[in-house]
Order: sequence, then structure tokens, then C-alpha cells
Amino acid sequence: MDEKTIREQAFAMPFCSPAYSKGPFRFYNRETFAVTFRTDPAVLREIVPEPLTIGDPLVTFEVIKMPDSCGFGDYNEAGMEIAVIDKDGNHGSYTHMRFLDDEAPTAGGREIWGYPKKIASPTLTVESDALVGRLKYGSVDVAVATMGYKYSMLDIQAEQKKTAETPCFLLKIIPNPDTTPAICQLVRYYCSDVVVKGAWTGPADVEFFRHVLAPLAKVPVLEIVSAKHVICDLTLGAGEIFHDYLKTK
Repeated sequence: MDEKTIREQAFAMPFCSPAYSKGPFRFYNRETFAVTFRTDPAVLREIVPEPLTIGDPLVTFEVIKMPDSCGFGDYNEAGMEIAVIDKDGNHGSYTHMRFLDDEAPTAGGREIWGYPKKIASPTLTVESDALVGRLKYGSVDVAVATMGYKYSMLDIQAEQKKTAETPCFLLKIIPNPDTTPAICQLVRYYCSDVVVKGAWTGPADVEFFRHVLAPLAKVPVLEIVSAKHVICDLTLGAGEIFHDYLKTK
């Protein structure tokens, strides 16, 4: 195989059978259960990378069921999002950790956008009159979230607008062979073509359990602020480099 072929065709590994497609990445009937809580601002200041800052110390734990995802298939995901403010004063969301049960979106998410993804076992189920989101790392419980199932409806148009207009940030790190960073960037992306099909809220709670390799419990839950259950279609947009740490030393 000549160098010209490699340069023209390379985009993911393995070269002969990439772990994921080039997109576009459209998600149908994407079901999200999210619990937002207030935490210790000192903890968030140790997590959130500059030039992002925090305002109200809000964190969201979410469990997502993605049954029909172009290029990624059928999988489940859980993770933690932190409310942030960018250098231009815009309010957005920074992804702290993500856990998935499928290889393709884990590899693609890490390598394309910079999602901090690891393999684990998230689930989203309805048990009697409760919506239940769970995260296990191996056989060990990491998180359990519950909400009254479809207690009351949310404004669908408002949810659609918020999902489409909120900037999302990721710290993308790709190492050199000697483990020094080849890429170290703050990536920003948006979701597009959002169609919310249903949105609900209700009383909710979340509990984290200590695990050295899934340290969500290091972010303490001081007060439950809100919860929502949203079903939608959306497209995960291409990211852009918002800040390059290797060029600003």
C-alpha cells in the first residue's frame, strides 16, 4: 500500500475495517433521562478546563437509550455533564465522563470529537411507576437515578430550542507513541435537526457509589434541582477546535 493511498483513505483504525463510519450521525428515538443537581463549586473548579469557567455549580447525570443510531447501531450511554460558561460569556455544557456498552460509538466518540468514553453497563428502564437509570462498571454499581414516570409534560418547543442551541464542550486528548499529547484541544459541537417527540419531568433522585475507575461519586450531590425525560431525533454535528492547548503554551 503506497503513501498516497494511505493519505487519501485513512480516517480511522483499523485501516482495512474502521471501527466506525464517517457519518452523518443521525439518532432516532433517542431517549434521555437527566437529573440535574447542585454540587460543591470547588470540586468543579478542579475538573473544568480553562478557558471554560463555572457559574451556578450545576451538574447533570444522564442515562441515554439510543436504539437507532446511524453508523453506531443500538446502544446505551450514561455520563456527567457540567454547566459552564465559555470565554465569550455563552452558557454551555462540558462533558466530564461517559460510559457506554458498545465499541463503535466508544471508539468514534473518543477519536472524532474527544468524548471521555469508557466501556461499562448503563441501562434505562421503567419499573412500575418509576423511570430508572442505572450504571454499572463490571458488576459494581456506580449510579442509580429515579424519577416519577411521565409525571408532567414539559414544553416541547423549549426543549427542542435548548438542545439545538446549547454549545457542548469536550477535552480531546490523543497521545503520541511516547504518550506525550499529539492532540490536546477543547472541542465545541452542537446538535442539529432536533425533533423532540415527548418531554416530561417529575420528582427525582440520584445516588453515586464510589468506584476508582468510574469516579462519579467524587462530585457530591448537595441538592436536586430538576429532572427530565426526553425522546427526540437529532444529528450529532461535526466538532470544531475551540481552544488548542498545544498552540497556547
